[in-house]
Amino acid sequence: MMFQQRFTKDDSCEFKLPLSKDIRGLLSLHDMSHLNIGGEALLYKAKEFSSKHLASAIRYLEPSLAEYVRQSLDHPYHLSLMQYKARHHLTYLQSLPIRDTAVEKLAVTEFQLNKLMHQKEIQEIKRWWMDLGLVQEIPIVRDQVLKWYMWSMTTLQGYSFSRYRVEITKIIALIYVVDDIFDLVGTLEELSHFTEAVKVWNTAAADSLPSYMRSCYKALYTITNEIADMAKQEHGLNPVNHLRKAVPTAEDYLRNGVVTSGLPLTLVHIFIMLGCDQSTETLIDHMPSVISCPAKILRLWDDMGSAKDEAQEGIDGSYRDFYLMENPRCGPSDAEAHMRSLIAREWEELNRECLCRRTFSSNFTHACLNITRMISVMYSYNKEHRLLVLEDFARMLLHENTCAKPDLFHSLLVDTNVDIKSCKLDS
Repeated sequence: MMFQQRFTKDDSCEFKLPLSKDIRGLLSLHDMSHLNIGGEALLYKAKEFSSKHLASAIRYLEPSLAEYVRQSLDHPYHLSLMQYKARHHLTYLQSLPIRDTAVEKLAVTEFQLNKLMHQKEIQEIKRWWMDLGLVQEIPIVRDQVLKWYMWSMTTLQGYSFSRYRVEITKIIALIYVVDDIFDLVGTLEELSHFTEAVKVWNTAAADSLPSYMRSCYKALYTITNEIADMAKQEHGLNPVNHLRKAVPTAEDYLRNGVVTSGLPLTLVHIFIMLGCDQSTETLIDHMPSVISCPAKILRLWDDMGSAKDEAQEGIDGSYRDFYLMENPRCGPSDAEAHMRSLIAREWEELNRECLCRRTFSSNFTHACLNITRMISVMYSYNKEHRLLVLEDFARMLLHENTCAKPDLFHSLLVDTNVDIKSCKLDS
């Protein structure tokens, strides 16, 4: 109520026009408006008011502030990756005539330490992936270690989660491999055998599988048991039965695709690694909104982006295609607008869970928020089928020289054979 009295006219939801001249105030208002938990009319108005006046002010602002405003409109604080926002904010601060050099040096030092830590983790994952040999045995599978690692890098942040990031990236890599097998390689009979082998859950169960499936199954079996052992040592529980139940069935893949089932699987592993108190079985059998909302958001973003850099032509189906069939008078732009409204609705539900209900630990809810923030980065393709925000993120946070050519990071994201530490400006 105090907020409404201060910034709106006569207890209405119309904002006072003089506020449109306060750029920094508008930026704060715009960021705050994305904390909507659904049905908050004032925050809807705040978003509309701040977006409109910030966009119209850009042409009159000095270049560094104009770029900062543009970046803030494209990437609101609550919906964006904190590391990415912090790096852009630091760049803006360094452009100001009056600077706090001590704070800047501290921030740069932290970025450098994080960069070294992440590079070390990437190299460990890359060695594991190459030793696994799946890309040689199944040439059609995606080979994108850096892209997979960036999911876990942004989801679990901080030095204490280093081992977790490495292990979760392995799970994510295998999710992509299984997705490609189900989507592009395996027959229905082979997929059913694979699912049955997961239910049995021992290495002997893989003997009846085709060679390429056997290797994938054994890798999945090994890493799942390793994570279960880690959870047992750190938290005194053995969740291996819950973890294998979280592996989706053939029906799940045919109905939803791994983009829907893969994210819950990842979050269940994170949930177990963090030693959360709630029942893992309940988490799997009755998926809470803190997991279902990110999964739905990923499904919708994926259907809009269609993984254009990966040429995936599988049988997942597309929400956009079904929507257009059910609404023949609508065009692609109408479908996209509808899908974006659904994404906004899921964000509101996720906000409600994370900000109001607080059913789960702060570490787990932060992980769920972070992985959701990463989704738009992973699926925001431009007309050239490039993920420019993801490439920019990799350039800022992982490379020794932040002035490296953009094409270098496109190569890094789609080719494991490029070494992130050895890349030069003339690569």
